[in-house]
Amino acid sequence: MATSTHIDLQITGMHCASCSARLEKVLNKLPEVAATVNIATEKAHIAYDPHRTDITDLIKAVQGAGFDAHPMRDFAAENKERAAAYRQEQIQFFIAVLLTLPLLAEMLLMFTGIHAMLPGSLQWLLATPVQFWSGRRFYTGAWSSLRGGGANMDVLVALGTSAAYLLSCAVLLFNLDQPIYFEASATLITLVLLGKLLEAHAKGKASSALEALINLQPKMAHVERDGVMLELAVELMKVDDVFLVRPGESVPVDGIVLEGSSSIDEAMLTGESMPQGKRQNDKVYAATINRNGLLKCRALAVGSHTQLAAIIRLVEQAQGSKAAIQKLADQISAVFVPVVMVIALLTFAGWWMAGSGFTIALINAVAVLVIACPCALGLATPTALVVSTGRAAQTGILAKDAAALERAHKLSVLIVDKTGTLTEGKPGVTDLLPASGISQDELLKTAAMLAQGSTHPLSRALLDHAQSRQVTLAQASGINEVSGHGLHADIGGKHYLLGSPAYASSEGVAIDEQQILALQQQGKTVNALARDGVLLGYIAFADQLRASSSAAVAQLTAMEIRVVMLSGDNQATAQAIASQAGIAEFRAEVKPQDKAAHVQSFKADNLIVGMVGDGINDAPALAAADVSFAMRSGSDIAIEAADITLMRNDLMSVVDAISLSRATLKKIRQNLFFAFAYNVLGIPLAMLGMLNPVIAGTAMAMSSVSVVSNALLLKRWHPAHPNIFPAD
Repeated sequence: MATSTHIDLQITGMHCASCSARLEKVLNKLPEVAATVNIATEKAHIAYDPHRTDITDLIKAVQGAGFDAHPMRDFAAENKERAAAYRQEQIQFFIAVLLTLPLLAEMLLMFTGIHAMLPGSLQWLLATPVQFWSGRRFYTGAWSSLRGGGANMDVLVALGTSAAYLLSCAVLLFNLDQPIYFEASATLITLVLLGKLLEAHAKGKASSALEALINLQPKMAHVERDGVMLELAVELMKVDDVFLVRPGESVPVDGIVLEGSSSIDEAMLTGESMPQGKRQNDKVYAATINRNGLLKCRALAVGSHTQLAAIIRLVEQAQGSKAAIQKLADQISAVFVPVVMVIALLTFAGWWMAGSGFTIALINAVAVLVIACPCALGLATPTALVVSTGRAAQTGILAKDAAALERAHKLSVLIVDKTGTLTEGKPGVTDLLPASGISQDELLKTAAMLAQGSTHPLSRALLDHAQSRQVTLAQASGINEVSGHGLHADIGGKHYLLGSPAYASSEGVAIDEQQILALQQQGKTVNALARDGVLLGYIAFADQLRASSSAAVAQLTAMEIRVVMLSGDNQATAQAIASQAGIAEFRAEVKPQDKAAHVQSFKADNLIVGMVGDGINDAPALAAADVSFAMRSGSDIAIEAADITLMRNDLMSVVDAISLSRATLKKIRQNLFFAFAYNVLGIPLAMLGMLNPVIAGTAMAMSSVSVVSNALLLKRWHPAHPNIFPAD
């Protein structure tokens, strides 16, 4: 779909995995539509061609499948509507409880030997409102499902309870010598409603991380316009507005400090609890908290363009996506309900033909229908992923989709870019070694003059060093950069060259290999400067290893992940850095355009390959990897290409992402095991007449709650990084 547009629709009326599977199937039948429906978030993420399908067509298709939909509104409006629906469900449940308790008390008294039966007409009077008012959602859901050509859990509940209710009505009406089961039908509906309430409450907790992020957005800002300080709603702010942030206040939008100094708590953005010092020309981000000092700032990004808005979009996108492991549950749920209905019919026929009578046969068939509801199966995967992606966002790990977080646990090889990933990415000049007859100032001045024509980190380091020594630079033009090698230019009739020793040597410059090797073995990068083929001297640079890099590599190795470093440096320098980081395997003198080829070479050996990078030149390699991680300090292109963005510029975040992925998959497997085991064990017991429908209803309601509750335990997961605020 070359002209595809994306939209998220809020869906109402879904009750189980078969609902989402059927709706997905209906939407994907539309021309040029690709949809994924998430039962946990009750959203449909749809890509469509607006020239062939419009929003009205999408909503009509949803309604035709027996559900309803509307485009996503702001979070507060959706929350308000959800809260109103939840209150309505509570009312229906509590009325059902009040009407069911007398019926249930009668049944409980029987276990104590007291036989106090309510009159049949009174039982009918109590059970009827429960069946058709409190339980009407099951009838409307079943009708919508059948009309849409499918069958969901509502069909099972409606069939099961109606059978018990109608049998009891027939016994009462025709004065048959049979027991009545009004208490069973009413209790079943009440228990299922209880399960739905608990499930909705737990699902709300699952998305609490996203809600917390959205609630962080400040509402008002102190904005200076035309020399007047105004209290302005944040949504009315514009780029380049000047605003003040007082101590204790949240930063309203992304900006840059113009005046003042303070420390900012960026925990919501990076997961790092240690406040960050801010002064003139430093960037500040929306929703971070000013701890002390008044800051005057200029807005750089507002509204949907702030870092916070980008985080919220990524979390919503990840929570609305599907992991590969969910396909199994979806495939089973699509055929589960029809199969269960056949099993229930066979159960009824088998008991009746065996001579047990119509009533016993019907009750056992009802038990099969009730115990088999596939709610737990449908919630097993998406609920765990919603909790996981939210917890990841709280700790500064932003997954683009659920599949990326799922794949991370399979990694066998992690390729790590050196500069900006293992190291700080800010090399500094350590040595100025001029040739005979050349001063250090002349060497620095000439090299910095050439560096003006480059954005390479080494060029920036040269310019910073020249500025710190107050060196005045002449303007130069016609500077050419040879990617991965260096710079050359013709200035004043002379030919200058600045670059790697190998590049200088290839251009005919005589170099001292022993002197260069000695510097490289210290982990330094060496550049040679020459004029008209004559060496003017060497400049050495060093990039500090990040404080946590060696610890992160050690943990990755302990997790049985093979760490490989890629570096554009020569063999000696790369070996020195790899040794400091504890990396046994590295590739040196790798050109930017060749990084993706190295990723492909590992994939060719059927290995699951991860890539960590931060620069524009890392983007092709990030795109080629099975799972890619981008440092937040990196370029927008790298972040766009990556599956997971690390808001902390720290390799330990990769350890955390893989650890969380493994914890998530463990929870998903546990949930799927519980859901499958529950049905595999429950259905045969019901067929054999060993499950009363009320007990089956209790077990069915509690199974969904147990699966969601198990997923919520992921909120207790903690990253390896010590400076992370605790989970809720």
